[in-house]
Amino acid sequence: MDRMSPLDAAFLDAEDSDQHTSMAIASFAIFEGPAPSYDEFFAAIAGRLPIVKRYRQKVRRLPFDLGRPVWVDDPNFDVRYHIRQTALPAPGGDAELRALMARVMGQRLDRERPLWEYWLVQGLRDDRWALLSKLHHCMVDGVSGTELYRVLFDPTPEPQPGVADEWAPAAEPSTLRLTAAAVRDLAVDPVDQVRALGSAARRPRELARRTADTVRGLRTMAGMLRPASASSLNGPIGQQRRYAWARASFADVTTVRREFGGTVNDVILTAITGGFRALLLSRGEDPAPHAIRSMVPVSVRAAGEEGIYENRVSSLFADLPVDVADPVERLAAIRARLDALKASKEAEAATTMTSIAAYEPFPLVSLGMRLAFHLPQRSIVTVTTNVPGPRQPLFGLGRRLVEMIPYVPIATTVRVGVSIFTYEGAVTFGITADYDSTPDIDVLVTGIEQSMGELVEAARRQVAGRGSAERLI
Repeated sequence: MDRMSPLDAAFLDAEDSDQHTSMAIASFAIFEGPAPSYDEFFAAIAGRLPIVKRYRQKVRRLPFDLGRPVWVDDPNFDVRYHIRQTALPAPGGDAELRALMARVMGQRLDRERPLWEYWLVQGLRDDRWALLSKLHHCMVDGVSGTELYRVLFDPTPEPQPGVADEWAPAAEPSTLRLTAAAVRDLAVDPVDQVRALGSAARRPRELARRTADTVRGLRTMAGMLRPASASSLNGPIGQQRRYAWARASFADVTTVRREFGGTVNDVILTAITGGFRALLLSRGEDPAPHAIRSMVPVSVRAAGEEGIYENRVSSLFADLPVDVADPVERLAAIRARLDALKASKEAEAATTMTSIAAYEPFPLVSLGMRLAFHLPQRSIVTVTTNVPGPRQPLFGLGRRLVEMIPYVPIATTVRVGVSIFTYEGAVTFGITADYDSTPDIDVLVTGIEQSMGELVEAARRQVAGRGSAERLI
C-alpha cells in the first residue's frame, strides 16, 4: 500500500467537506474518424493499464483520520466498469459535447473503486469521435494528467502494442492493520521531525534562505484571507454544472507576448480577465479592482518528475484587473501583479507548508486542511489553471488527435473555473460553472475570445506602426 501525500489527501478532504463538490478533473480528446468500436477502444485502453498502477488501486481512509489515506490494490477490479461508451445525439456538435461533459462531471466517482473513468464518445459531426477522461484530483495534477496522454496515445499513426500484464491484486490490508500502522506512525512522527530538522540544520545557508522566503510568502498569503468583493460570481453552488470552452491560436498569444512583453500565461490571464469583465458588465455589476481574485496553480515539479502521478502544485492568489478597460493596459497590470507575487515567494511558502505537513501528525493536518480549504474559498472567486500540452501531434488507435479540451472542478463558493490547455498550436479555455447561478456562461466564452482578439489587433497595430516609422526613416 502507498500513503497519499498531504496535498493529495487534501483533495479528498475538499470533496468530503461539501456535498456539492466533485474533485475530479477531466478533458475531451477529439480525434479524426472513423470512430472505433467499443471492443477496439477497450483493448487499446486495457493494454496500457499495467503502466499506471493507480488505475487498479482504490482509496482506503483510516478510522478517525489517524493517518493519511492509502492506495491499495482493488481485489474486485473490473476494468469494464471504468471503460464506458456513449453517443451524442444529432447533430453531434459543441453543444452536445458540452452537455455530455456537464452531465458526467455532475456525478462523483465511486470511492469503493479506482477513481477514474474513460468514455468512448461516438456520434460527433464531421466523422469524429472523442475520449472523455475523468480522474480524481487526488490521483494527478494537470501536468501528470497530461503525461497520461503520452502513455495512452502514440506519437505516430502506428499503434504501439499493449503491455504484458501479469497483475494480481495484493491482499487488501485489514482495518486493524491500517490502524496499527497509523498509531505506529504517530509515535514515529516526532523522530522524523527531529531528523528533518537535523538535516536542515546541516545546511544553514539554505535553511536561512528558505525560512526568509517562507515568512515573506506567508505575509503575502495572509492578505488572501480578506474576503473578495461581493458579486454574483461567488456564493453557494449546487451539484449540477454547465460547461463550455473558448478557443485561441497559440501563434496569436506569442505575437502579443512578443510585442508587449510578459509570459504566455500573462497573455492568457489577460484574455480571461477581459472575459470576466464582460460578464460582470453584462450583469449590470461594477468590475471593481478586487472583484475577481483568482487562485493560479503553479507546478513545482522538478525536471523529470512529469510521470510521477501525484499532485505537485502550489498556488498564487491574484486580483485580476477587471477594472482596466484597455486590453494592453490590462496586460501590463497582470504582468506587474504576477511579477510581484512571484517575488513575494507566495508559491514557495505554500510548498514549504505542504512539505512540513508530511512530518506532522495526520489528525492535525487533516483538520488544518479542511479549515484551509474553506477559508480561501471565501476569499477567491475563480481558479485559472494553465497546463502546457504536447506540441507534437498524438494518435489514438491510428487516428490523429485534433483537439484537447480541459475541465477544472469548482467547489463551495467558487461558481466559475477556467482551465487552459495548449496542444499543437491551439489554446483552449475550458470553462466550468455552477448550473443555477451561471446560465450566461456563453458571455464569458465570447468575452475571452473578444479580449484575445483585441490584444492581437493591438499587437498588429504596433507592428504596422513600427513598420511605417522605419519606412519614413
